[in-house]
This record gives sequence, structure tokens and C-alpha cells, in this order.
Amino acid sequence: MMKTTALIAALLSFAPMTHAAKCIAPPLGAATLYLRGGLNNWTAQDEQAFRFKCDAYYLNVDARGTQEFKIADEDWTPALTVGVDASDRIARGATVVGNLKRDFTGAHTLRLAFDPAGQPSLKVGPLSFVDPGNPPIKDAAALSTHFDSRAAASKSPFGAQPQGTEFTFRIGNDVPGLKRATLVIERRSMTGNQEQLDYQQVARIAMAPEPRGRGTGFTARHRFADVGVYGYWFEIETAQGKYALQNNKDSVYWTREKGSMGAATVERLPADAKRIRRYRQTVYAPGFQVPAWARDVVYYYVFPERFRNGDKTNDPRPGGGRPQDRYQDHDVERHASWNEKPFRPGTGDGSDALHNNDFFGGDLAGLTSKLDYIQGLGANAIYMTPVFRAPSNHKYDTADYKQIDPAFGSNADFERLCAEAAKRGIRVIPDTSLNHVGADSPYFNRFNNFPAGGAFDNGKINPASPYASWFKFKPQEPNPDKQFQGWAGVTDLPEIDKASPSFRAYAYRDKDSVTHYWLDRGAAGWRMDVAPWVPDDFWREWRQAVKAKRPDALTVAETWFDASKYFLGDMFDSTMNYIFRNAVLDYAAGKPAQQMAANLELMREAYPPQAFSALMNLLSTHDQPRALHHVGEQRDLALAKRRLRLAVFFQMTYPGAPTIYYGDEVGLGGGEDPFNRAPYPWADEGGQPDEALLADFKRLVKLRHGLPVLRHGTLQAPLQVDDHVIVLARQDGDTWAVTATNNSTEPRTVSVRLPFAARTLRDALGGEAVAVTGGRLQLTVPPLFGRVLVTP
Repeated sequence: MMKTTALIAALLSFAPMTHAAKCIAPPLGAATLYLRGGLNNWTAQDEQAFRFKCDAYYLNVDARGTQEFKIADEDWTPALTVGVDASDRIARGATVVGNLKRDFTGAHTLRLAFDPAGQPSLKVGPLSFVDPGNPPIKDAAALSTHFDSRAAASKSPFGAQPQGTEFTFRIGNDVPGLKRATLVIERRSMTGNQEQLDYQQVARIAMAPEPRGRGTGFTARHRFADVGVYGYWFEIETAQGKYALQNNKDSVYWTREKGSMGAATVERLPADAKRIRRYRQTVYAPGFQVPAWARDVVYYYVFPERFRNGDKTNDPRPGGGRPQDRYQDHDVERHASWNEKPFRPGTGDGSDALHNNDFFGGDLAGLTSKLDYIQGLGANAIYMTPVFRAPSNHKYDTADYKQIDPAFGSNADFERLCAEAAKRGIRVIPDTSLNHVGADSPYFNRFNNFPAGGAFDNGKINPASPYASWFKFKPQEPNPDKQFQGWAGVTDLPEIDKASPSFRAYAYRDKDSVTHYWLDRGAAGWRMDVAPWVPDDFWREWRQAVKAKRPDALTVAETWFDASKYFLGDMFDSTMNYIFRNAVLDYAAGKPAQQMAANLELMREAYPPQAFSALMNLLSTHDQPRALHHVGEQRDLALAKRRLRLAVFFQMTYPGAPTIYYGDEVGLGGGEDPFNRAPYPWADEGGQPDEALLADFKRLVKLRHGLPVLRHGTLQAPLQVDDHVIVLARQDGDTWAVTATNNSTEPRTVSVRLPFAARTLRDALGGEAVAVTGGRLQLTVPPLFGRVLVTP
């Protein structure tokens, strides 16, 4: 608290003590504040940057409905972060514990002011601020200079490439006046959940001029000698000044950096280099290999507690006296009916005040009993959220990494699940967090539910514990909640010191480490929770341990943003693809196809092809509203199911590993946690599964399995993108496929030029063949669905 107060005082010292006029100097000095919330995926976007004028910071916003947000700088500096305190009052600095909430009805002006003590105030009023912005550029030579990172004439080779590759860069324009051009190469450094992001200059290369009609072209070459993620941009100069030829302003879901790459934009050279939008170049290790089976996967994604109850004797129940019957120092809650809604404290549903302590009885026996169902759906891999002993229903608060939770069964049940799944050609990928454990665990033992020896026995620091080095404690703090670091501030999840040699040995170095233990018992790989909070060197060692134990094991990260840094060949094979999720669901919900295409094309360019083909392409997850909810189940259920079917069509025809979250296939909906974790609606439990929708899922999964070009084929740049229709081309050897989707409620007819020779194309879904005339294909795409056309 003392450090934060001192920093605030230092920042306020920028303001003069007295001022003749009412206007003052910016209280925060040169810092730039951004509105960061749900309307921009919590990223710092130029369009939501406050501008200081006279006595306050102003921002014009066009939004509707209740919005949650904070106001902060790019780095989430605590002293520059404005939110609400524990009393729901606007606050700044260390007292911020929650988000601001305001209602919007369209265009508004936000006014953020600070009193002499640094206390913030925020007003939302009618649109009133005149934003001076930047005057438009009128320099024809600068404006006509072009570069496209996906065009061979501008940059070659395309996309992510192995270490040692030399690239050629070309820019040019069609009018005279471009005097000089410099290619700027920088190395990107990003740690944590994008909190620390920086670029360090590697080279400034004077580009050689090339005659080009009336205009001028420039070219340069650069060999990337080291593995890493790089940034590049061009400094150009005309008689009217210097400009940055840089990445565009497209927002990328969940990603701090703006720009989807492709065609460049021109802006005046900023005084602050942080304002430059770099193109990004991934350079990966030449030996980077992803298991060959990964591109053929269709995942079935299970939250085990809510999938199927196969053994009612292990169900948690209040007062039962067994480990699964207690949640920390309280009894658990047990649902009376399988088809009840999950409990959410504060909603008047009759539950207690605790989160994540309500149980339905799902277990590994239930999952094993439904392997034939999963196989019949067409899935050939199961990803399941944690199953190791833990008090909560989600099990991310691990109590024992080497024991299956007794409510889920036994270690033998895990081995049985893997063995039975293997008989059906299904792999099993478990999940865990090596970033934090549960407060109610033998490692920490805050609630004294385990024998003495935890690092925080009964709420007191225990230096003699064999786990003491796993955590960082602050014994000088009088409040036990502040004597350790809870992940993301959650005291139920004590954060591990990942530098601890003892923990690293337990996690992956020892022969019987957690990593090895479950690979030995049938796991086909690992999904790792909250990967960005774990240091890179940890993941590098961990990957080596995984691959040494089982070379064909798949390593999947949980990241939500552009995951390029994890695909350099030294950390992960794949990630949970949240960019795909948001892009495809927004498209299915009716947003422009161009927006989806920009986000997907970014990944095609930024990710190594072997990782791109193995991405865990999500639609629903246990951390976000279900797909059906996203596309409008609460407004028009029948229409929402058609939109969901469109999203699944796109998912099954796109590169990567389609991932079906349990219940999506039968119309299970639900909004934010915990309602996105409702039980599967089994008919024999009184549920009402949508069998017609299930048949559609099966048909589309079968389509994918039946056409290797949809699983193995390389992806071309889109042949057509407009507001509603996107047409893609895939190539696998001599076989080509054209996929087209339409998010309009009306049929759409488009004409595209094909990148291959053909006379007719076969409709893979059984429709009539389509003729190709003069190298062009004209096709009608049905409403809220798509077509797949393949060469004979």
C-alpha cells in the first residue's frame, strides 16, 4: 500500500501546485489510459484511448447495454488502473477489486477526472467531446505506398518459417515522391498474460530502390538467424515527412496487439514507438514436430461432473463423512435432480453462499459407459477438465495430483477409461494446472483437513513443510489471506513458485512425476491450464520431459490470445483456439464475414503449419457462454440452432481439430459460468436431447472424416469474402475442395475464380454437381449453412 501511495503521489507531482486558469497539466503525466472491457476483449485499443483536455480525460464511446470495464494503461499498472473497491465505489490503485459498470444507449462521452488527492471520478453523459484526433494525410506518395504480407509480390516466403530462412520484402507506390524506405526488424518479448510486451530493435535495413513505372519500389532481404517472434514495419519518407507503413487496425480477439496483417496502412511516424503496429513474423525451430494424429482429431470435450453419473455410490453428499462430502470447511451441496440448473449464489436458487460446491454426480464410470455414444458421434479424442482429487466441482483446485477424485472414481477407473477408449480408437487428454493448487490440499492445508505438513497448516505458515518452497509467503502481513499469492487474487488457489526445484521435480523431472505418472497410465498427452502464468523456461523443460516419455504425446496450452510464442518448437503443439471460437460464433450470429476472415487469416499467417493444423478449434467452453447462447438461444431457439449448425459446418471444414463441448450436439445451452456447465440432458434422466441436431452433428463429423482434404489440405487465401459469404480453397495433393458458408437468412450466389483446373465439382453433401466455366465457379450457398465441393 505504501509503494502504491508513493507512486500515485509521484504521478500527481506532474500537476503544478497552482494554476492561473482552470486548465491543469495532465495529472498522470505522459501515461495513456484506455477503456478496457467486454466491448474490446479487455485490450488497450487506440479507439478507446482517453484524451486529456484542460481538466480531465475524455473518451467518446458508442455502445449499448450494460458494459463492464476498467480504465488502465497498456500494462495494467496498478497505480494507473481505475475500477471499483470492495464497497463498489470507484477507486484506483491497490484498492481496486472489481469492474466499473455503466449503462449505454449509443454514443456517449466519458469524463474521467482526478481530485488533488488522486481520487478518480467518472461521468457518462451525452456525446459532447470534440476529439481533435490526427489530421488526415494528404500526401499522395505516402498514401499510395503499399505492402501486403500475404502477397508473394510483397513478401516471400509466406507465413511462419523455420530458423535461418531469408525473406524478401518489397514495398512500392504508383506515383512519384517516395524518397527513402527502411525495413525495421525488431524482436518481440512478451511475458505473462500479455502484461509485459516490448520490442527490441534487431536491424534497420536501408531498402534498395527499384524502378516501377511512374512510382518507386523498394526491396530488402533479411535472414532470421534465431528462433522467436519478431515484429517488422517500414519507415518511409517523402518530401512531406516520415511515415510508418505498418499493420492495420483490425482487432484480434483476446489479443493486446492490433492488426490482422495483410494489406498495410500508412500513418505519420509517431513520436512514441509503442504506437507503431508491427507485422509479426514467427520463426520456429527447424525440428518442430507435432504428432501426426493431431490433425485428424475431433475432440469431445467433457466437464466430468456434469456428463454422466455411472456410479451413484461415490456421489458427494452432505454429512457423508467422506473426503468428497466436504468442501473446505463446509458440507457440499447435492442436487436432487440431474436436470436442475447449477447453483449460483445470490440468484435466489436456494443455494448457500459458496461457489463451485454443488454436485450432480458425474464420474469416470459414467464417461466410460458412454464411450460408444462418443464414438458414434465421430469423436476420436476426449479432452476432459481435471479429474484429480480436489474439493470443488471443477477440480482446478488440486488436492492430490496423483489420485483421481473419489467422487469420480479411482486411479484404476482412469486406466480403464483410457483402455476402453483406445479399443474404440479414442485418445484421452487430461487437464491440470501446474500454476496453482487448492488451499484445501496436503500441499497447503489451510483448512487442516490433511495431516500436518502443509505449507500453510491451519492458516499458519509452516517453514518445516516439505512443500514450503513451493510458495512465496509474506509473514509480515497480519491478514492470512495476504500472506500468500492467490492466482488472480483467488485465495482458494495458492499460486506456486514455478522456479522451485522441488516443485519442478514433482511436476515433471522425477520418474514418477505428475507428468509421467498419467502418461504411464494411458493419457495421450496433456492440456495445461493458464499457460501464460507459467514461465517459458518451465514449459520448455516440461515439453522435453513429455516428449522423452512419449514422443507422440500431444501438448495443448490454454491461451486465449495470439499464441505464436508457444509454437516455436520448444513449448506446445497446440492451444485452445479462443480466437477461432469468437470469430466463428460472431459470424454465425450475423456479424460480417470479413471480421471472421481477418482473425482466421492472422493465424494462418502467424502459426507454423504443423501447429495450425492441430489447433483445438472451440465453439463452446466451460469458461465462456455456450455456442447456442452466443448465437441467440434466449431470443429465438430455433434460429439459434440453425446458426449453431452453421458454426459447426465451418468448424468441420476448416483446418485444425474440431472440438465439441459435451451437450452442444443435442442443444444444451447456457450463459456464463456456472450455467455453461449444466448436466448433459440424457433422456433416461428426464432430459430432452435434440435428436435432429445430433443427427446434423454426426453428418458433419462424418463429412470431415470422409474427406482427407478437409483434415490435411493446405488452406489458400479466401477466394471470396463479403458481408455474408466466405469461400475457401483447400488442396491435398491432386485433390481440391471448395468450402462456402453463408450467414444470411437468404440464399446467396457468388462467382469465384478457381486456383485449379476443373470442369465440374462434386457436392460432398449429395447435391448436384457444379460446372466450372472458364476457370470460374458460380454457386448458390444456402441460408445459414454451406457447401463443400470437391474435385472428382
